[in-house]
Amino acid sequence: MSDEPPKPSERPPVSNRRGSDRIEVTWSVDCESRETFLYASIANISEFGIFVRTQEPLEVGTRLTLTFAPPGSDEPFVLHGQVQWVNAVRMLADNPNPGMGIRFVDLTLEARARLIDTVRTIAYVRDNVN
Repeated sequence: MSDEPPKPSERPPVSNRRGSDRIEVTWSVDCESRETFLYASIANISEFGIFVRTQEPLEVGTRLTLTFAPPGSDEPFVLHGQVQWVNAVRMLADNPNPGMGIRFVDLTLEARARLIDTVRTIAYVRDNVN
């Protein structure tokens, strides 16, 4: 077995590399980087990140602070993230989902536990309602 990373052609497709399920939501989020303050909405969330729906996605690699509050929460989440990929707006093309995938970074143990609890609670409630 080789210790070398797999070649791009040997890597599983991105859709198969997710470590956790994404939960569809529609929550407001404030995205703040050094240069930008963006009001947007979260389209889905997992234990590892969010997809932010926006017509003005930031560049891949941009680090930002995310502030959002799930319905019924006592206090908002204020977490750090990094843009991992962008689904840019394409003029005159079918692009129903412009935005950016953001991975959470530098989470404290407390923030990670609260985030996991929130995501699992939403998934549990939705599974039991359907």
